[in-house]
Amino acid sequence: MKYIVTRFKSFKVCIKELEPFIRHGEHLQTGKPFKRFGNLRSREILGNWLLCTVINFEYQFNRVTLCSDPQGADGIIYDSTSKKAWQTEHILVPRNDSKEQDIVSLIVNSIEKKQSKGGAPYASGKTLVVFINANGGEWYPNRVARQLPTTLYFEGVWIIGLQRVIQERYIYNVTRLNVYSCPIWQVRIEKDFNAWKVKRIQ
Repeated sequence: MKYIVTRFKSFKVCIKELEPFIRHGEHLQTGKPFKRFGNLRSREILGNWLLCTVINFEYQFNRVTLCSDPQGADGIIYDSTSKKAWQTEHILVPRNDSKEQDIVSLIVNSIEKKQSKGGAPYASGKTLVVFINANGGEWYPNRVARQLPTTLYFEGVWIIGLQRVIQERYIYNVTRLNVYSCPIWQVRIEKDFNAWKVKRIQ
């Protein structure tokens, strides 16, 4: 069955439209959904854009893109060659002034919270994207991976967070959690938001 979805004309158009929301970081945490893009929030669109950018870089092709999901998930990652689609679910680790929990605990708790929302029927076959907006210091992906639920219903878990801003260049880390290894990519968005660079750092 085919569905009607909303897509950006290009990756460049997408990131350019996200520019004001990235620069105004508060919108990524509290901004309202965009009705014209399937009610996705700015952080969900950014998260899927970063995933697509990393996947295309890693496999050296330019065929994976993002679009809205008429079935209600937080967007779709779509391979235009294989015609396969992966639904995504997103959860935010918000800024938290409390010092009672470290960043690892906040990440693990957010994964457990999302998984418990609907169990296997809700999560099965979907990709979970955890967007970190908290200022909790350094964290180690392997430690988080070892604390994943014993039975993980999601097909995969990715962690995304702003690493730093250097001379108006926004640098994000994109991490794929795996109990055996956790590859990490760095995406640097240039200050004019018309170009970006990706490199694997682990």
